[in-house]
Amino acid sequence: MNHVGVLGSGIVSEVLANGLLRHGFAVKRGSREPAKLNKWLSGAGERASVGTFDEAASGADLIVLAVKGTAAESALELVNVNHLSGKIIIDTTNPIADRAPVNGVLQFFTGPNDSLMERLQVKFPEAKFVKAFSCVGNGFMVNPDFGGAKPTMFICGNDAPAKERVVALLDSFGWDHEDMGTVEAARAIEPLCMLWCIPGLRSGSWTHAFKLLRK
Repeated sequence: MNHVGVLGSGIVSEVLANGLLRHGFAVKRGSREPAKLNKWLSGAGERASVGTFDEAASGADLIVLAVKGTAAESALELVNVNHLSGKIIIDTTNPIADRAPVNGVLQFFTGPNDSLMERLQVKFPEAKFVKAFSCVGNGFMVNPDFGGAKPTMFICGNDAPAKERVVALLDSFGWDHEDMGTVEAARAIEPLCMLWCIPGLRSGSWTHAFKLLRK
């Protein structure tokens, strides 16, 4: 059985943890305050557990980073470096600043020639980061239903085998994928969060996803 450590106590963490459980994984959710997850744990089943960030990562075959972008670095700093070494980390985060959107456009704390994932890969070089689940809302992350059409998940990362494992997970979750290359591609993928959120912030429409078409 594959064991996944899901770092975060918010809705993205919960949605992905529940999806992983439904697809047969054992899941330990991590939080700075594990007691915050007790309500979730009470209904999650026997393959679910909770702990600190370090405890969630230590026994995991795969790690999902599902915290606010502003907390991403500090969350991983709470994990023993030996528990990150060689591990695949699915990076769901976006560098959303603690500032209000402007005319429906989120503000980022990174610039056009930088990305949060690049910062994380530099700070934690022993881990194998793969960007995924960052360009869609949590309601469509697991087995999205668009009338039979599979939306596209854009991914990137430096390690090809790590991306292959994430692609297998995306396939089981009902996604097509597009591998955009190495970590630098996160500079383009992360701003898709801005684009995805504009219809929601401007008109309350949140029921969409991206699809890459080829001729």
